[in-house]
Amino acid sequence: MSRALSNAIYHPPDDESAVRRLVLRSWVRYVASRGSVHSKDKKVLPARTLVLGGAASGKSAYAESLAEIARKSKAYIATAQAFDDEMRAKIDRHQTARGSGWHTIEEPFDLATALSQAPEDGVVLLDCATLWLSNHLLAEHDLQKEQDKLLDALLGADQPIIVVSNEVGHGVVPENRLARRFRDAQGQLNIALAAQCDLVVQVVAGLPRALKGSLP
Repeated sequence: MSRALSNAIYHPPDDESAVRRLVLRSWVRYVASRGSVHSKDKKVLPARTLVLGGAASGKSAYAESLAEIARKSKAYIATAQAFDDEMRAKIDRHQTARGSGWHTIEEPFDLATALSQAPEDGVVLLDCATLWLSNHLLAEHDLQKEQDKLLDALLGADQPIIVVSNEVGHGVVPENRLARRFRDAQGQLNIALAAQCDLVVQVVAGLPRALKGSLP
């Protein structure tokens, strides 16, 4: 069951080519900025932002666009672990789509340490909370303890932070106990993150909708 859950989490349906992803990033930049007054001033992001969405919804691309419009140095905390060639290829595609200008920190477990390594004068993108949670679940760690540590680290951070997480509660009830435990833990984590964040955005088909706060 652990193998099945790991495959479901690490290999969601994703048929985007690099070109299609770049087009998506351009589109969500437009959506994020439409209606705004364009100027040379830096746009101010909330202290903490949560971006939610289903698999291949465009949530990561939208989160990246938020970091880019802030016009600050950008740190990317990657929580994925490359267990096979398919996942390594997926990570490579995401890195190519992001382009240069990002300081990448790879940390599947200890996000408090990762946040401390990010530049204090920049913006931090944490992608994603779902893979971080699954890493701890499959390692049989205390999920509540790890969640509390993450929330404390986010509260203590000085720089704006954008957290990407999956919305997994819209599907059918999982058929096995481990998958049901993951679904419940992900729901609890999203609720806790949303309560702590100033801006919560849901992304569907590449389109952002503010659930809490206002889009920049």
